[in-house]
Amino acid sequence: MNKLKQQFVDSYRELKKPNTLVLLALLIALGIVLDYFGSIQVTENVKIGISFVANQLAAALFGPVAGGIMGGIGDVLKFIIKPTGAFSILWTLNAIVGPVIYGIMLYKKKMTFIRIFASKAVVAVIVNIGMHCCWMYLLYGKALMAVLPTKCVQQLIQVPIQSVIFYLFVKALEKTKVFKQLG
Repeated sequence: MNKLKQQFVDSYRELKKPNTLVLLALLIALGIVLDYFGSIQVTENVKIGISFVANQLAAALFGPVAGGIMGGIGDVLKFIIKPTGAFSILWTLNAIVGPVIYGIMLYKKKMTFIRIFASKAVVAVIVNIGMHCCWMYLLYGKALMAVLPTKCVQQLIQVPIQSVIFYLFVKALEKTKVFKQLG
């Protein structure tokens, strides 16, 4: 428990560094650009894209506090720039919780494929399936059993693909020694 608490303390301290704030701002901008130009809207509720890279990278580099803040700010800015439907703080909560989980599982840890895959799987179960289905039920009255199977299949497909993409991205960054320069 002390390690987890220390992770949050260290992540909070990251926010006091000017280079961290600049990089988080750049990652927020990158996430917004990737969301609009690097994604495909398959159905009203299914979107495939690579904007997750920015949130996951921020959480891996700067921890759960910085990642969660970045996720929340990025979500609100995406809505302000290009609103899709009605705004709900519940969806912003998803955008915060995902990077917090990534931060807990990836911050100051060796970036192995298994660790990245595990973090994606945990976020998929808790946020992308669990919280998403709850919000769909609460906000729109959609039957849980109507939404759940589609969301599960979507996550079964996306988790391995996104894990590979992020792993390859991290390995490319490690070759440039980005992680050592930031540490």
